[in-house]
Parts: sequence; structure tokens; C-alpha cells
Amino acid sequence: MTNSEIVDLLELTGRLMELHDRDAFKTRTFQSAAFNLDKSTADLGNLPVEELVKLPGVGKSVAQKIREIAETGHLTDLDELLAQTPEGVLDMFRIKGLGVKKVRTLWHELGITNLRDLQLAGENGQIAKIKGFGTSTQEKILAALEFLQEQQGKVRMDKAAMMANLLQDELSTHFERVELSGQVRRKAQEVDVVQLLIQTSDPISAMGTLNTLPNLHQNEVESSPFVWRGQLTGFDVQVELLLYPAEQMNRQLFIHTAADPHLRQAGTGGIPLLQIAYASNLPDVKNPTATAVADAEKAIYQQAGLPYIVPEMREDDFAFRWASRHSNEELVTWDDLRGTLHNHSTWSDGKQSVADMAAYCRELGLSYFGIADHSKTASYAGGLDAERVHQQQLEIDELNKGFGDEFRIFKGIESDILSDGSLDYDDATLATFDYVVASVHQTLTMTQEKATTRLLRAIENPYTTILGHPTGRLLLAREGYPIDHRAIIDACAEHNVIIEINASPYRLDIDWHWIDYAMQQGVMLSINPDAHNLVGLLDMHYGVAIGRKGGLTKAMTFNALTLEEMSNYLQNRRKNILK
Repeated sequence: MTNSEIVDLLELTGRLMELHDRDAFKTRTFQSAAFNLDKSTADLGNLPVEELVKLPGVGKSVAQKIREIAETGHLTDLDELLAQTPEGVLDMFRIKGLGVKKVRTLWHELGITNLRDLQLAGENGQIAKIKGFGTSTQEKILAALEFLQEQQGKVRMDKAAMMANLLQDELSTHFERVELSGQVRRKAQEVDVVQLLIQTSDPISAMGTLNTLPNLHQNEVESSPFVWRGQLTGFDVQVELLLYPAEQMNRQLFIHTAADPHLRQAGTGGIPLLQIAYASNLPDVKNPTATAVADAEKAIYQQAGLPYIVPEMREDDFAFRWASRHSNEELVTWDDLRGTLHNHSTWSDGKQSVADMAAYCRELGLSYFGIADHSKTASYAGGLDAERVHQQQLEIDELNKGFGDEFRIFKGIESDILSDGSLDYDDATLATFDYVVASVHQTLTMTQEKATTRLLRAIENPYTTILGHPTGRLLLAREGYPIDHRAIIDACAEHNVIIEINASPYRLDIDWHWIDYAMQQGVMLSINPDAHNLVGLLDMHYGVAIGRKGGLTKAMTFNALTLEEMSNYLQNRRKNILK
């Protein structure tokens, strides 16, 4: 069992104990352990009880529960609670704004045990009548339900890529050529179909092989002789496996990668790109390397009289408009990144020290690491008050002494944007940082006018260097708060503020559709991982993918600046502030 799986089970146990009104002390014990262990880097599953009790928030009782989880994969206490809890009640915890007490009230007072009943109760006005709820809460619940319904059957980019790679590895042991296609290949931020193309000259035999694989479950009604549809065990998203002979693979890979609006774009003589692709005469690629596949697809665009578009950008006609001003060679790549900004350490809610995070950045070949731990308002995340800011900066000074001129840690902070748009430190404290990432984390239910005004004031603050995750969205879980993107981007241009592409696959915020407008206004974008551990630093891969989808160039990528360029930029900016 991984740490996250163990913590999830402890957290769910604490939540269900509270739901069933069990002993308050024991409930808090589970909740406290889950909260503290979420930051732990210890290998929880392999520690004995006598070592577990040395960890923050872990007493002997919880330590024994952890051992039970590690050894059996289950927790008896949790299994008993789950047996007493309707499955639909657990689904209610997915509704934004519904804590344990409200879920318990809805269950016990209205007898609601599933999301359908919850929606009916809201539509009938029953929820608003409950003490402590009201019309406003009822409307928020209905809006959250509508959002969840829209997200059903989808997974984030990271999970889709994991599924697709697992399938490709498994299928490649049975078939000569297997290619990732569809939404996964063009790096969609949300995926409702994980699609792969399989090369075979015998589709009947291939279907038989697919149905022998233990983790694949076919939907016979949705399948056809040349298309296997179903699901992969453990994932609630459709899997689609398309069967083609060798001579069709390149053409079909191109067709199935691009979205319909892209394929409808007119090529030579007004003929749609899709029609030209079907008519193209592409040779079989004997050695289907990425370069060979790209060459085959370039031939299709060439026959259409259109510029070659990289897979990430094959969404609609935007790519062709972009290509009239740029070349594909300008698009940002992972290798273009020189450093990383907006990261968290054990000083706030991260799992690794500043030193360990910086060391891993050096292993990745980066030349600078920017720490941006949470600020004092984020007390729930161990936010830093002014004294702890000073202590962290002293630590960074010591670490920097050992790096020479080839690497540097920059002193940053993720300063909370308060409800009125001000930052949560005074100017004297803000002046001590190399840069400031200004982000909203609380009070997310403002109108568009108020939310925009709030961000505009933060952008106007001379200490704001980067606007962090501008809408605060969590993909498949929470809609972003409404903002006037044009007004925000225009203000960033006026005040020389960088906009973040939060590379966490949970966020990918700012949305890729606004990247080109930002660049046109002269606003640089920073691909920030918002990393809370070493692995999180690799999330910049997702940020690069989304950046490329939106046409982000290396020249407009903030953290593609070299160490010297970044140092000069930040120093000059601070000098201008202090004039």
C-alpha cells in the first residue's frame, strides 16, 4: 500500500466515524493522523508499530491500524462503517460545500441516500427548508450536482496517460504495432475516451485476444467487428481499441488523433482535411518511430496545402491561425525549461525539504529552483508568518552558498489574495522576496465582477510577480470562479505581471484557450508545477503539453529564461519597486 492509499483509508475512517456520530476523541485521532501523515515521507507501509508511533499525530492505536492496512489492504473498522453507510451517501461527499454534518442531516432528516434523491430534494425546495441550509446552499448544491454530472465518465490528463501507457505496454506483447490516439495523443486536459490503434491483418483473431486479457471488460453492444469498446478495471472511462491493417495505420492515426473541427478545415480547393486524409496515399511505416509517423502526417498536410500542425494543437482552426504567425519550432518543449517556480516544502504543506527539492531540480538539469510556500493566511497549510519567512530565507542563503554560479534557489512566496484583493503581508515583508506568486485560495463564490475586481487589485500590487492559478479550478471536481479573462490579461500586460500555467493535472490553470491572447498582449507565462514533493516537479510535463496546445512559445515562457536572465529580471523588478 502506498502512503496516499493508507492516508485515504484513515481519512475516510475518520469521516465515517463523524458521520455515524462515533466517539469524538477516537474520531479526531483518525482525522489528526490522516492530516499529519499526508505530509510524511516515511514509508508507512513498511514501518513497525514502534517506529510509526514516533510520527506526528500517530498513537499506538492508529499505528496498529496502519499495520493492519499495510498487511491486509483493509481496515476492519472502516469495513464495518462502510457496511452501515449507503453507497450514495458516500457520493454526497463529492458535492462542493457539503461537509460531514450537512451530509448527516440530509441523510437523517430527509432520508437522502443518493445523488438523484439529493437533486430531487433540491428541485422541490426541500433542502432550503432545513435549518442551517437555506436557498443559497440549495442553489450551490444543485449547481455542484450539475457540474458533477457533466464530468461523469471523464478522467484527467494524467490518469488517461497512465491508462493508455498501461494498455500500450500490455497490447504490444500481443500485436506488432500499437499507437496512442485520440484525446490522449493530443493531450486533452480531460478525457472521456482512451483510444489506441492496433495493427492487425486478422481482426477476428485480434478480438479474441483482446477478450482474453484479464483487466479488459468488453461492452459487446457498443463494440463492432473492427472496434473493441469497454473498460479497464478500476477506471470509469471508456476504452476504445481500433483494429486496422498495416497500410491503414498512418492514415487512421492522423484521422483519429485530430478533433472533428480540425478535420473540417478546408485544404486545397476547399476540400476538407478529413477528405484529403482519406484520399492520401501513405506508405506503410516499417519502423514506426515518432519521426516516421510525423513525416507521414506532414505528407497529409502537404497534400492539403496546409502547414503541419503538431498533435497537441489539432483541436480546431486556431492552430492554422497560429501557424500564420509562428512556426512549430517556436513551441516550448521540456528541454527549454531552465528552472521551476511555485513549489512547496516542509516549511508549509510540502513533503520534502527545500534542500531536497533543489537537489532534485539539479538532477533534472534545471539551473534554478523557486520556493513559494504558503503565506500566513493559509494556516491550514502551515502558512509562514513573517518570522518563519525570515528563518526560511536564512536557510536558503546558506544553501545558496554551496551552489556556486551554476544553480540558485530563489526566495518566493505564494501570497494569498484576500477578499478585497490585497496580499496578506505588509510591504516590508513582501520586499524581502525575490518574487511573489499571488493566488486565491478562499472565498471562491464571488460574482464575475467581484472576482475580477479582486484579481485586478492584486495585479496592481507592485510586489505581485506572478498571478497563480487564475481561476482556482480543480478539473473534474470544482469549476473555477468566473473572471473576465481579457481584463485580467490586459491588466497583467499593463503591470508587467506573469501569468501562471499551473501544471498540476488537477488544475492546468490558466486554461489553454487564453494562452495565445496573453502572448499577443505581451504577457509571459510561467509553467509552474505547484509541486509539493519531488514527483510533483515532473508535472511540468503536463504544463508543457497544455502550453503547446495553446501555442506557447519558448520566447514567451518565463521559466525558459536562463539563470542569468532570471536573476537580472527579478533584480531589476525589485529595484523598480523600491525606487
